[in-house]
Amino acid sequence: MSNDTSMQKLAKREEQLMLVLWDLKHAFTKEIIAALPDDPKPHYNTVATIIKILEDKGFVDHESFGKSHRYFPLVSKEEYQQEHVSDLVSKYFDNSYLKMVTHFAKKDKISKDELESIMNLINKGS
Repeated sequence: MSNDTSMQKLAKREEQLMLVLWDLKHAFTKEIIAALPDDPKPHYNTVATIIKILEDKGFVDHESFGKSHRYFPLVSKEEYQQEHVSDLVSKYFDNSYLKMVTHFAKKDKISKDELESIMNLINKGS
C-alpha cells in the first residue's frame, strides 16, 4: 500500500485499533481488546468486525494458528501519518507547512523550544 497515492482515511474506531496494532506489531483479537482503553471496552465481535474491515481495506493481514488469527499491520504508522498530514496541509493550509506551523504557533500550540527543535531539524536536513 505504500505506493497507493489515495490511502483511505480510517474511521475513529479503525484508527484506534490500528494504533494498538502499530504498538503491538502482532496481536490476537483478545490482545487488541486488552490494549484498548476502558471507555467501555468494545465487545469481541465488534473488534473482530472492525479488524475484518481493516483487512478488506488493506491495512491489516493475519496469520492463522488453527482457528485463531494473529493480526499485523500492512501499512506503517509513518506511511499513514505522512499521507494524512499531507492531506491536512493541502486541505486546510493551502499546501503550505509554513502556514500550518504558523497557525499552531499563533494558537500557542507550539512552544518556542519546539520551534527551535523544528529549526534544528531543518538545518540538519539542508
